[in-house]
Amino acid sequence: MSSDQRFFDFLKARIGLDVTSVGPAIIERAVRQRTTAQQVETADQYWQRLQVSADEQQALIEAVIVPETWFFRYPESFATLAKLANKRLAELHNMRALRILSLPCSTGEEPYSIAMALLDAGLAPHQFKVEGLDVSPLSVERAKRARYGKNSFRGQQIDFRDRHFSTEADGYQLDQRVREQVRLQVGNLLDPTLLANEPPYDFVFCRNLLIYFDQPTQQQVFEVLKRLTHVDGVLFIGPAEGSLLGRLGMRSIGIPQSFAFSRHSDPQPEPLPAFIPPPLPVSAPARRMSAPTPRGRPFASTAPARVEKAPASDAAQLLANIAALANAGKSLEARAACETYLRQHAPVAQVFYWLGLLSDVAGSAVEAQGFYRKALYLEPQHPEALMHLAALLASQGDEAGARRLQERAARNERTADSERKR
Repeated sequence: MSSDQRFFDFLKARIGLDVTSVGPAIIERAVRQRTTAQQVETADQYWQRLQVSADEQQALIEAVIVPETWFFRYPESFATLAKLANKRLAELHNMRALRILSLPCSTGEEPYSIAMALLDAGLAPHQFKVEGLDVSPLSVERAKRARYGKNSFRGQQIDFRDRHFSTEADGYQLDQRVREQVRLQVGNLLDPTLLANEPPYDFVFCRNLLIYFDQPTQQQVFEVLKRLTHVDGVLFIGPAEGSLLGRLGMRSIGIPQSFAFSRHSDPQPEPLPAFIPPPLPVSAPARRMSAPTPRGRPFASTAPARVEKAPASDAAQLLANIAALANAGKSLEARAACETYLRQHAPVAQVFYWLGLLSDVAGSAVEAQGFYRKALYLEPQHPEALMHLAALLASQGDEAGARRLQERAARNERTADSERKR
């Protein structure tokens, strides 16, 4: 076993992280940072320090975790929650408050978005409570301070900031009325006794987490999530995790862009619904995509004939427009913009990646796989296409194929890391 493998195994045991989901370079860099911080010279010396210090164990975990979140990320999820919350309260005859869980809650943007969405929908404070959990004590402490910079407010719809925040010299402070609706604490989803004495939750948000685990860990975490979610409850997940939940026996509630799932009445897993209007695409975990410069490498079998080639500046603008539409939740317009690009310009990987992700989150796995493969034909090391195709293959049971793609992505990350050091 290599020295690096020891750290990979440590993180796998503590937080379930599958090294191939993020690439070894990220973990190796974190180990180097902590080795320097501890003023030791070798990996062996740092490993010995790690074994005897709970604080250092947490410090390494914090160095690996890179929170990437903002308020009202995937806005249709919160609109859907507001509708379902009113319906759920009617079913309960308002006999108790709704229980809502957000994990991992990171630095608080998601649980606070839940609270703001429900208050804006007319729910009274006594009608719901939100709990947020995260494995990172530092993130939880930041969430409790509830003071945020501009990076936490993205997109054009940020009118909620005027309603729920006050402007401070160093950012925006969340109103006490919203903060009182949310309880924050440290917790680990790998703990089978997590919240064991708590009644189940009506709504659970657990987004963009399962994709970082291998299949056995995904199954383990899913069992915890299923225990935490009321039998009539709804689980909100990330865009790339839909096919996984379908395989584990959940079904989409059928609201586009909500990424919301409920249990089957039949416990046997069933496939996701047929193709529906594409929901909101999203960048790969912990990475926000920008529009790349188009390449001239053709993909002749899919490029339609065109009479006149549009200028390169128009191509860049179209790519930027695709990303803007997708991130704004305008999925149909984003798909149409992709098709416009392919009619007017030579194909580029990023356009096929967007088309793949649109199809993937809509439940059209075969179509998504085809688009991802076209992206990789044009750009063999496209990192997001590699990881999303790997996740899709894994959800279909093709572990060998998924592993090959994950290894390609990991090699690419190591190469990029080496180039950044030069």
